[in-house]
Amino acid sequence: MSPPPFQIGSHRIEVPVILAPMAGVTDKPFRQLCKRLGAGLAVSEMTISDARFWHTDKSRHRMDHVGEPAPVSVQIAGTEPQQLAEAARYNVDHGAQIIDINMGCPAKKVCNAWAGSALMRDEPLVARILEAVVGAVDVPVTLKIRTGWDCDHRNGPMIARIAQESGIAALAVHGRTRDQQYTGTAEYETIAAIKSQLHIPVFANGDVDSPAKAEAVLKATGADAVMIGRAAQGRPWIFREVAHYLATGEHLPPPSVGEVRDLLLGHLLALHAFYGEHQGVRIARKHLGWYAKDRPDNAGFRAVVNRAETAETQLSLTRDYFDALMAGVDPELPAAA
Repeated sequence: MSPPPFQIGSHRIEVPVILAPMAGVTDKPFRQLCKRLGAGLAVSEMTISDARFWHTDKSRHRMDHVGEPAPVSVQIAGTEPQQLAEAARYNVDHGAQIIDINMGCPAKKVCNAWAGSALMRDEPLVARILEAVVGAVDVPVTLKIRTGWDCDHRNGPMIARIAQESGIAALAVHGRTRDQQYTGTAEYETIAAIKSQLHIPVFANGDVDSPAKAEAVLKATGADAVMIGRAAQGRPWIFREVAHYLATGEHLPPPSVGEVRDLLLGHLLALHAFYGEHQGVRIARKHLGWYAKDRPDNAGFRAVVNRAETAETQLSLTRDYFDALMAGVDPELPAAA
């Protein structure tokens, strides 16, 4: 059975399936698509807290929330409490309705700057950051963490208590330590321990890649929702599949090749419009690879479509490839795009 709706501040979240923040992936076109396909909440890719970088093209795109369905959740990253507080205020002024703080990213370039999951090594600093950000804005503040820094320091439960005492409105926990990166399998015991000691909503993240796995993780952790990241890449319909199964116990049929084609073409058009043709075509390439994964002659299709330099060519190649799959014939792939 699906968990009941829960609140993040004044925002009522009806669907217990959340899109995880992923740098370079969860931009506005992808968030809007995932919300349309059933995600109860979608968190933005992380925005840097250093004001010197707020006016770059990358930051402007990451802070663009015009037309995005509410609630708009924006993740910020950094290490300095007042800088993060100012970043929270700035993002609220630019449309954020929920501020999410990144203490879960394991990337070396983030952790080497003592941001992301590296912050979990300094619990007093965690408290100062959370109190500063919560005190700076009048919207709910959420937090994403890992279970700890390494297998000998699973201090997720301590960080969780600090978070609740600091006024954090909800907590997402990835079931790995920072040292694990994305290797091995997620462990849910620490998430269950965290949930048992808190009264705020807790989201279980890590290895949720099917409706059955979502149900199992919710049962194992007692969490209020599951958070899905990598499994949504090239498969944004996973949100409706999981939500439907949790609500009814029934599996939805997979989308037809025609529906996948139409969703992908719409996604490409949105990327081209959002970033402009030159950048949009390049950003779309990784999504094309994910959508085509496990489909016939996907390697040949990727080799050709990744050489496309114009939106028109990228769309035409994609349409022709999926039309051939629909017709049950081998795709005719040109030697060059």
